[in-house]
Amino acid sequence: MRWAVDPEQQMFVEAFSDWLDRFATAERVRAWLDEGDAATFENGLAEEGWLAVGLAEERGGQGGGLLELALIAEQLSRRAAPSSAWLATVLALPALDAEQATTFVEEGRFLALAVSADSAALTSDFTVEAGLISGVAHTVLGADRAHSLVVSAGGVLYLVEATSPGVTIESTPLLDRSRSAATVTLTGATGTPLEAVADDFLKTALLRAAVLVAADSLGAASRLLELAVEYSKQRTQFGAAIGSFQAMKHAAATMLVDEEASRSIVYFAAASVDQNLPECALHAATAKAQGTASASHSAESALTMHGAIGYTWEHDLQLLYKRTKLDVPLFGSPAEWNERIAAALELVPVA
Repeated sequence: MRWAVDPEQQMFVEAFSDWLDRFATAERVRAWLDEGDAATFENGLAEEGWLAVGLAEERGGQGGGLLELALIAEQLSRRAAPSSAWLATVLALPALDAEQATTFVEEGRFLALAVSADSAALTSDFTVEAGLISGVAHTVLGADRAHSLVVSAGGVLYLVEATSPGVTIESTPLLDRSRSAATVTLTGATGTPLEAVADDFLKTALLRAAVLVAADSLGAASRLLELAVEYSKQRTQFGAAIGSFQAMKHAAATMLVDEEASRSIVYFAAASVDQNLPECALHAATAKAQGTASASHSAESALTMHGAIGYTWEHDLQLLYKRTKLDVPLFGSPAEWNERIAAALELVPVA
């Protein structure tokens, strides 16, 4: 079954894409990444109101849901635009109450969920004693850009200001320069308790993260296919464009099939998680496992089709290649999510 967006959602995609075409040109994105300047783009994203998408109007948002967020993730990835602050914020915002969420959106402030983003466990090592929070979380996505942190300690969620005493945030270098992470250390930090139930929130946040990272992979894979096809029409061997060779056609066809399959999976999983369908966890797991793995394979194929030029710093392929490679372990590897799928499926006896 092929899932596609409706006309209203397509208009949303076109509006966001048009804004990116004006504000996040390839030259600007390159400059931001070379200079390590994610703030210019991410602040612009917030100022233009895109941070409010996917959040209910009564919470200061513009409406929409996880599918709209997935569409944003897809477009951001196509351009290799800085997106850690955006992704971290949309994952953490549901933990806040309506008044807090409205304040963050209106002021364009970024949040980060203080959990390790290198596994599907959303783990951290925070404890609370006498109202003071201590512990550490490694590889926290977007923590270096966050104004506040959502911290789980003792079964309770807390809102912790990133600049308050007892908070240390140390950036973690990533090969993919379009994303950022940090180690968060709390030493007797204070926080404001949140009303959201920690376990329920974290379970949902993990599924949302799986879908949005899969959407990110989808965007990168889509652009990689475009670059590979475009280059195969330009480069010649033996007096013919390499795109005319059967091996190249097969590689491109496989990339296209994987992209279309991933798009249907991602869109359906986004709708499923948003509606809390009975098997939404299985759908999110499938999107993450298959979407990121197939995008990684597409990146390898695109690199092969480009030959040596694909390895060069000057070519955009290397930006997208690194993006797909980070998406594979981000919030859990395909192997971890496949284990979840296997555990959720019932064993059927052989007749």
